[in-house]
Amino acid sequence: MNYWLLKSEPDAFSIDDLKNAPGKTEHWDGVRNYQARNFMRDGMHKGDQVFFYHSNCKEPGIVGLAEIVSGAYPDHTAFDANEKYFDPKSDPENPRWLMVDVRYKRKTKRLISLSEIKQHPEQLDGFALIRRGNRLSVMPVSKQHWDFILSLE
Repeated sequence: MNYWLLKSEPDAFSIDDLKNAPGKTEHWDGVRNYQARNFMRDGMHKGDQVFFYHSNCKEPGIVGLAEIVSGAYPDHTAFDANEKYFDPKSDPENPRWLMVDVRYKRKTKRLISLSEIKQHPEQLDGFALIRRGNRLSVMPVSKQHWDFILSLE
């Protein structure tokens, strides 16, 4: 099993949106970074666990837990000119962008804020979220970091 952190702006798609989706499941579309796409394509598997992270908001941080419920498959929003994440260079015969399905598990007992996470550099050494300049919306989390972050609840 692998562990991941997925970032979403709460105004675009929040933990509550996932919780209220049919079957508490939604596709995770709009990833337009090759490294993040490769994580989804090569590393994500059904059953992997996810930290749901609200970004670009007043207090960014981990707000919930989710689970990967599908392997990666073509992101259909890349092919539709009416979609926000349309990519005219993406070809349905050879898709450039992928997505996975994610299912809500629960909200965290409280917000585990980015500022709090940054207060633990020794325990979270190497954690991509606190690495300077890292803005990926999909990133791996080690089991050690996963367990430590959950202990902060």
